[in-house]
Amino acid sequence: MNAAEGQQSYNAQGIQVLKGLEAVRRRPAMYIGDTGVRGLHHLVYEVVDNSIDEAMVGFCDRIDVQIKPGDVIQVTDNGRGIPVDLHKSEGKPALEVVMTSLHAGGKFDKGSYKVSGGLHGVGVSCVNALSLWLEATVYRGGKIYRQSYARGVPTSGVEIIGDSASEQSGTVVAFRPDPDVFPETEFSFDTLKARLRELAFLNRGIRIGLLDLRPERGREIEFHYEGGITEFVTWLNEGRTVLCERPVYIEGEKDGVQIEIALNYNDSYAENLYTFANNINTTEGGSHLSGFRAGLTRTLNAYAQAQNLLKKDMKVLTGDDVREGMTAVVSVKIPEPQFEGQTKTKLGNTEVKGQVEQLVNAALGTYLEEHPREARAIVGKCINAAQSREAARRARELVRRKSSLDSGSLPGKLADCASRDPAECELFLVEGDSAGGSAKQARDRRFQAILPLRGKILNVEKARLDRMLGNEEIKTIITALGTGVGADVFDLNRLRYHKIVIMTDADVDGSHIRTLILTLFFRHFREIIERGCMFIAEPPLYRVKKGKTEIYAHSELEKERAVAELGGERSVYVQRYKGLGEMNPEQLWDTTMNPETRTLTRVTVEDAVSADHIFQILMGDEVEPRRRFIEENAARIKLEDLDI
Repeated sequence: MNAAEGQQSYNAQGIQVLKGLEAVRRRPAMYIGDTGVRGLHHLVYEVVDNSIDEAMVGFCDRIDVQIKPGDVIQVTDNGRGIPVDLHKSEGKPALEVVMTSLHAGGKFDKGSYKVSGGLHGVGVSCVNALSLWLEATVYRGGKIYRQSYARGVPTSGVEIIGDSASEQSGTVVAFRPDPDVFPETEFSFDTLKARLRELAFLNRGIRIGLLDLRPERGREIEFHYEGGITEFVTWLNEGRTVLCERPVYIEGEKDGVQIEIALNYNDSYAENLYTFANNINTTEGGSHLSGFRAGLTRTLNAYAQAQNLLKKDMKVLTGDDVREGMTAVVSVKIPEPQFEGQTKTKLGNTEVKGQVEQLVNAALGTYLEEHPREARAIVGKCINAAQSREAARRARELVRRKSSLDSGSLPGKLADCASRDPAECELFLVEGDSAGGSAKQARDRRFQAILPLRGKILNVEKARLDRMLGNEEIKTIITALGTGVGADVFDLNRLRYHKIVIMTDADVDGSHIRTLILTLFFRHFREIIERGCMFIAEPPLYRVKKGKTEIYAHSELEKERAVAELGGERSVYVQRYKGLGEMNPEQLWDTTMNPETRTLTRVTVEDAVSADHIFQILMGDEVEPRRRFIEENAARIKLEDLDI
């Protein structure tokens, strides 16, 4: 089409108007982020958030989520129940308006909701639009009302289906996601559990149940925390030795903004800080985060200087110093929150920064004065962090000087690839020199680089940055990546490989090494994981051979199928691979490194809070929480994951 034709065809008839929920079905990602697994679970969160909004204004103390057979979700609460009377301006029952109209709901009327998370009013209507069917049941005024929908369109009116007890009220929403929108419609119990636990922590006193009714699942859990976010911080610190017997708790309200903060310090070196606005996890922070950090740094500096605790050559504690080893939860509830975009990952209300900072200055200052033992322990840890920061700076500079993109300065043990295009380059982190040698012979030198790792790398969960940078194996990884390390120098744009593959043996030692590497990346290179650049190689466990026919199996089940396919156990040879070194280069290429035939598992961080908690339990010093975690989860470990 030439310019003239394009000009003529662009007229009023070319302007489309999408009515009702048609826009949601046409562009679902604009409303729920994506149509993958994350977007699928977001549907549940939108419905649950409506119930949480009822809880925040004191009308709901019980929410139950059920995963039913056939990819069906049911959310039940004991709130006031969605109104069912006629909406005057729309000429429809209010229930139908809420379920079928964008930007409709009680969240815009501060008489109905003083504070809510679903400010945009598009949540439950989007769920309706993206569901094959949805059924809303309301208990209100002694009656039970119900309306059904198909892909957002009502298939019935609001009908009275029975009577209820006069004191009974609430809403039940059941829906099945539309498979035409979502390629995968199977819900994860663990994913839902993580979000529901978070909501229970953030809304003290509420009970939230999760029940899996699918065949052969049968899992059930309930969350109830009277201590709210103080219990949240205690849970996050499980497996750690804490400096304060109980978390520091700060609470206040200013200009209608409710502020809750809980914090404690532990013996680790990582900062674990989570912020929420109206129960929404603001992963990109915002004004409440800025206010907390400013108040924390100022207050601890003021106390340290007043008590003459700073070293002679130390003028001030930096923000990094005062946050080392700190676990904190900052939760604000705002009548008129300003989020950046529909995904609501950053809070923009500028006035909140000053409100949070002032509260921290006053309340934390009082706590330090009234708890001198804890105060000195906290400041002492901050001072140690400041001294280590300088040592880390020198070590980091040394590593950075060796991290030029010039391959001549790369680690000698790294077998680099020929390509200089990061988008096509792959780096294999391989356990042991033997497997590393096979991988170097097996690889495609054009785009695959091999970095053999000798033994188990340092557990960075138990080490400061300066000690970490003194570990030779970790230094070679950092140099090979090219990004630098540390908040002030890390640059994701300098990443030399856009596929980083952990390739270890399928045994206990291999699993341990893999976990150590994942801990390193989660704590110091999380942006690499979040960009989707981290993978785990899945080498086969068995080779089943008959004559010239070979079948590789990644599990016991696959092995049994291969044996049956080739004629039974008596006529085949089965080899169990104990390590990568048992494969010759050709086998390693065919099974684990060839992009056409290999299996890679992408490492993702769907829930940073739960991931952080698990890393602390598994890699921390405390044995009891680790033992308990293994006992609780052992039954769900797949047989092929065990060295048997």
